[in-house]
Amino acid sequence: MNKVINKYIVLNFSKILLLATFIFFCLGIILNLFEEIEYFKKYNTDLILPFILTLSFLPDLIINLLPFIIFLSAIWFFRSIKLNKDLLSLKVFGLSNFDIAKLSSSIAFIFGIIVIIAINPITSSLLQYYEITKARYSDEVNHLISFNKNGIWIKDQTEERKLIVNAESLDNEILKDVTIYTFLNDDNLLSRVNADSVDISNMVWILKNVKVFNFENSKNEKYEVMELNTNYDILKINSIFKNTHTLSFFNLVNNYHFLIKRGYNEQKLKERIHSLLSLPIYLVLMVLLAAIFILSDMKKTNNISIFFVSIFTCVAVYYLKDLSMALGQTGKINLLLSIWIPIIILSIFSSIGIIQINEK
Repeated sequence: MNKVINKYIVLNFSKILLLATFIFFCLGIILNLFEEIEYFKKYNTDLILPFILTLSFLPDLIINLLPFIIFLSAIWFFRSIKLNKDLLSLKVFGLSNFDIAKLSSSIAFIFGIIVIIAINPITSSLLQYYEITKARYSDEVNHLISFNKNGIWIKDQTEERKLIVNAESLDNEILKDVTIYTFLNDDNLLSRVNADSVDISNMVWILKNVKVFNFENSKNEKYEVMELNTNYDILKINSIFKNTHTLSFFNLVNNYHFLIKRGYNEQKLKERIHSLLSLPIYLVLMVLLAAIFILSDMKKTNNISIFFVSIFTCVAVYYLKDLSMALGQTGKINLLLSIWIPIIILSIFSSIGIIQINEK
């Protein structure tokens, strides 16, 4: 009998979770598609490209909204079994509120693991495609930054000349082992500059131990220090590297040191890794939170006040997470601690709440 009951809970909660995810996905298509169409209308593209980009962007957004989605799904599930008397039947067969909440939260935990292992690699690839495609149509296409196995590459352009910059690595505000090619706007190569290091703390770069070869007169020159005006500083370059959502969890873990060497901010990488690691636990706690609100009494009436209080609490928890992350990113508290503080608070609250509803 327990297998039948467990199967009933697993199937019904899973159906509601998938349906809620599908509803959010459809709403996302409607809202984001208009934004993409508005963006691309000046490029005279057809509707296919905005639609494809919408489908590429939304999966990552859905993952970010998963705690909210799974909370609503749990509310929906617990209310449904409560109103159609299934909750009473489950209790007759010996299941407590804690048993029901535990089984539902187990589904959420497994779902979170599946997201990290199987879904996240797909969503990160789709988001990477989205950003690369949008960059091709960007108004700043003359100013691009990328990195690969050959190091960091920066393309900068002004009215007079173009720069192609290649660096071995980025260490805080210093580019290491740098080569800079200067082209005139007619694409004629003007000079090649080699520098041991370049300080990019502002848009006037400071080059050290510089060798310059001028292709117009075939002369070599050496400088201990040299200045170069550009459109980039460390803040702008880091803003390019900060979107770690384009990297899958396995890529983050397996290539962690390589990514740091190539210019990714170490704190950003740690933040993303721990955010993904905390996701299954966060989903479990959101289910338990929903159980505390809905299973707190056996009344069959549709208590609107409890429903709205629970939704308000969910939104408050969601913004608590964002606030904690903001404090971590600004250095007010430890960045990794800022990721786990909401988890710790929710765990304490849920532990107390589950004990109370299990007695009813």
